[in-house]
Amino acid sequence: MLLFSLGGARVRELPPHQFCRQGFVIAKASEAGFGNEMYKILTAAALSVILNRSLIIGQTRGSYPFGDYISYSNVAFTLTEVKHLWRKNGCTAKYGRDLITRIDNFEDRARTNVLCSDWRYWKQPIIWFQGATDAVAIQFFLKNIHPGMKNSASVLLGHPESLQSSPNVFGELMRVIISPSQSIQEAVTWVLKGGDPDITLHMRMLTNRSIRAMQAALQCVKKALNSYQQEATRPRIALVSDTPSFIKEISPNLAEFAEVVSFNYKSFAGKISGGNMKKEHQSVGFRAKDWGPAPRWVAFVDFFFASHAKHAVISGANRRVGTTYAQLIAALAAANRHGENPLPSNFSFLSSFQSNLLVNGLATQIGWGHAWNRFAGPLSCRHQHHQCALTPLLPPGWWDGEWQSPISRNIQKLQGYGVNLTLDGKVDESSLQSYCRSRKDHVKTMGLIGL
Repeated sequence: MLLFSLGGARVRELPPHQFCRQGFVIAKASEAGFGNEMYKILTAAALSVILNRSLIIGQTRGSYPFGDYISYSNVAFTLTEVKHLWRKNGCTAKYGRDLITRIDNFEDRARTNVLCSDWRYWKQPIIWFQGATDAVAIQFFLKNIHPGMKNSASVLLGHPESLQSSPNVFGELMRVIISPSQSIQEAVTWVLKGGDPDITLHMRMLTNRSIRAMQAALQCVKKALNSYQQEATRPRIALVSDTPSFIKEISPNLAEFAEVVSFNYKSFAGKISGGNMKKEHQSVGFRAKDWGPAPRWVAFVDFFFASHAKHAVISGANRRVGTTYAQLIAALAAANRHGENPLPSNFSFLSSFQSNLLVNGLATQIGWGHAWNRFAGPLSCRHQHHQCALTPLLPPGWWDGEWQSPISRNIQKLQGYGVNLTLDGKVDESSLQSYCRSRKDHVKTMGLIGL
């Protein structure tokens, strides 16, 4: 990611005739679910690398997405800055290049150009790739019919049939782009006063208190510890959950063999806990089951605190394992470790499944961008015991790998993009080529007024 990290500084200093030839990708996110909204930003960042463009992070009324909790590095531009530089360098007046945005909506299956167009040759200064709420959208470029576009995506994302060799794209991008805000960092420092945890356990319980989920998670923690632990040391385990009562229940079991660390926001007397946060940033009733009863800022403390894990992140749940939140914790934790050491990291991302989730294979793990969705089809193994499964840091976007197969819902969804899949997950390349030949690029643009 060195080229990405140098991009902003280099482009800002270009002379006018060079700056005005530059291209950008804009990331726009709201403040809905953190995992889905962060994937919008990271997808734009990944696309900017693929296309050799600079990244813009969109602001709403002058504020970054989650700006009270997250700080953004200056490798990216703001739209206000780009407008200023465009005006200052005379890009429209001297060089005749209007600041136009080309919009492509991934969720509009009949019109998106993600598979059929060579985006490297798009002329508009800004590209906005809408609708990317998980790790899937950017990986659609791996099946783009243009060899140059496909190869550019493969250089960044790896090859879909080899999951464990896929690079940690989103983790490395997060490490470069974001960091905790000052008030969140104060809380992270407070909870980490004893040092970084060895393992993070994230339990997505949605107020459920499943005994089987707890038992499977405990087995997975012990398995992870056995893979690296030296007998003389007492490990630290970071525990994160959307259900505080579950933390209380599982902690005594973990404490039998480890030091348990979790963030108790009621005990933290810091700037962010002083009651000065805007009302909309507190817990909202309809999201309480999703985020838990704690104020929303606690989820960001948990995120950055949990991403300090040295050896492993484990994802468990009463129902769906490996949510976007857990995916991003693991990705950032692995990137943090890799950044400290030039040698390859032994970091692991593990998924803890209890047996009742495996009766019908992985059929319940069906979210489109979910880490285990690609394994939910007819090839998934049924009636398994508790599992502690090695999970790719880059969740798969296709079904090429061993044991992967699509569910019928995904086969139907992909047909909207012009993709036909076999039952064992192979793309019918000839039908995709025919589909792309039968359609024209859909072009939607938006001009930026006031230049």
